[in-house]
Amino acid sequence: MKISKKTVLLCDCEGTMPLDGRAVCKALGSRAEGDAAPARQLCRAELDSFTRALGGNDQVLVACTQEAPLFEETRAEGGGETAVAYANIRERAGWSAEAGDATPKIAALLAEAALDLTPAPGLTLDSEGVTLVYGNDESAIAAGKQLAGRLDVTVLLTGAAEIAPPAIDDVPVFRGTITAARGHLGAFEVNVDGYAPSIPSSRGVLGFEPTRDGAASTCDLILDLSGGAPLFPAHGSRDGYFRPDPGDPAAVQRALFDMTDMVGEFEKPIYVNFTAEICAHSRARITGCTRCLDVCPTSAITPAGDHVAIDPLVCGGCGHCASVCPTGAATYQLPAGDGVLQRLRTLLASYLEAGGTRPALLIHDGGHGSEMIGMMARHGRGLPARVLPFQVNKVTQVGVDLLTAALAYGAGQVRILAGPADRDGLVGLAGQLGLAETVMGGLGYGEGRVGLIDDADPEAVEAALYDLPAVDPPAPGAFLPMGGKRTVTMLALRHLREHAPAPVDVLALPAGAPFGRVAVDVAGCTLCLACVGACPTGALIDDPDRPMLSFSEDACVQCSLCKATCPESVITLEPRINFAEDARGAALIKQEQPYHCIRCGRPFATRGAIERIAGQLAGKHSMFLSGDAADRIRMCDDCRVIVQFDDTAPMAARDRPIPRTTDDYLREREIEEARAKLLQERAAESSKAEAEKD
Repeated sequence: MKISKKTVLLCDCEGTMPLDGRAVCKALGSRAEGDAAPARQLCRAELDSFTRALGGNDQVLVACTQEAPLFEETRAEGGGETAVAYANIRERAGWSAEAGDATPKIAALLAEAALDLTPAPGLTLDSEGVTLVYGNDESAIAAGKQLAGRLDVTVLLTGAAEIAPPAIDDVPVFRGTITAARGHLGAFEVNVDGYAPSIPSSRGVLGFEPTRDGAASTCDLILDLSGGAPLFPAHGSRDGYFRPDPGDPAAVQRALFDMTDMVGEFEKPIYVNFTAEICAHSRARITGCTRCLDVCPTSAITPAGDHVAIDPLVCGGCGHCASVCPTGAATYQLPAGDGVLQRLRTLLASYLEAGGTRPALLIHDGGHGSEMIGMMARHGRGLPARVLPFQVNKVTQVGVDLLTAALAYGAGQVRILAGPADRDGLVGLAGQLGLAETVMGGLGYGEGRVGLIDDADPEAVEAALYDLPAVDPPAPGAFLPMGGKRTVTMLALRHLREHAPAPVDVLALPAGAPFGRVAVDVAGCTLCLACVGACPTGALIDDPDRPMLSFSEDACVQCSLCKATCPESVITLEPRINFAEDARGAALIKQEQPYHCIRCGRPFATRGAIERIAGQLAGKHSMFLSGDAADRIRMCDDCRVIVQFDDTAPMAARDRPIPRTTDDYLREREIEEARAKLLQERAAESSKAEAEKD
């Protein structure tokens, strides 16, 4: 049998699961070519079937993951370059109390596994094996000695424990307390207070030289046996940082074993693709969206001007940022592109085409989730036949786009299987589940369509899955998962609304939802268009030819940048989903006639804004008391400057004084003296006349 030009090899694992190859081929329909007779022991007695398949021109898909190492070894020995993929149909379908009804699920799992997906891009981390062992007592020195044969080790002791001097100083020992740590595998940096090297002449108790604060050091690996607070947030996701429980010798030995191989070059996926142009974090130093910053557990995301920056070397791949990002600026890339949505569409479509009914999608990771499924299959009833397992790298990468797409593609229910490692970061995921549940409830599909299973007991997980009510799914859609996150989400939402039991045109959403309307108090809006400049998604639109403000609701992510930027405070946000056709285009909010400059006639502002300013300033403000000054309010910027210079000539100099000589001064003095003498004579005559009269 061939699927997507891949030769498929089936095996019923020595008859431990009912597997009808002909029925599987029939269930796959046009997706499959030829026929398939399942092997009974493909990994042993019938291994030649695998070898022969490698000799063909097609790629090979083996329906077994347990024996993948054996098949890879066989392929390497034969020198073949044929690509081989693997699919687990045993624990996920064949080993089940409902295995007899699992043919549609097996067909769907094979169709999904046959897809050709683009792998995530990667980067290289280099480690030379420089290791810092951080601990409290002799156990840290013993661990350092154990690693010293393969790594370049330094031991840093914290605390005041009395330690016997080692007989041989084959590992440098220092005292100090790490106050700050940063970096990643191959490039760690630590700051140490109370730093001091050990004294070689220590006799009964290991002594240290005088301490100093503010020491700094670099290393490639860190083994933390201090038992104190982790040096890094979400320390389990920090490559190169090992923090086993110092009270658990087995855990310490596992860490030591893993560290001995941490020398050389290591490939790390770039989990998140980031597009800064559509990031809604900030504009003009005004903060808008901080969703990714709020949920990143490793502090790999930092503000960087109008957007954020994601450090791929620190990123642990949890996917929280991609889950909550409203614009799709951060997208998960494992696999690259729309690979996850392609898998989802193929899985559900194949299951329904094969005759499966009322599918429930179980989203899980490859660690805890796969382990739970394996335990249920080996020791319990296994997965129900209608429960389709869907593995992702991290369940915390799931956003409303994946949830709504799953429902729109025909899943009746979606359950996310979380593990102990996910519990500290479920806030963002809970918000996405709540948003999807609100949408489904508001459209009349009822409650309980999406949910979380957070249990480490396989029996409890199994019971929760078998207790799921068998509900009819929405009518399955066939749309392609094209475009960004927001486009896919809106495609799914519109499909769900089109086939909803109780369709509505407008669905109210809780505060913080990334969909909604910008409401503008038109009377108070001056069309300054500051909101247009702040909007990161182009939801608010202006017109270069006339004063006008329009709004495209489909593009709004409710980042609140427009509200924070508006100088008149006339903007409010209304979280909702508008399914009306006019929500896809630009709706006019306000339009005014332009105001023309009274001097040159050029339009330069809105009539309402100029009239409002003139009414507040003309004749009232000290700078605009005169009519000429008030007229400048009604002029454009250029004319206002020209008139100001013409009226006041602020750069003009005063009249040049006439040169004066000594003769001028002497002449003026003679005139002044003559005037004074004349005044005295007149005063004397007046006094004489008054005396004669008496």
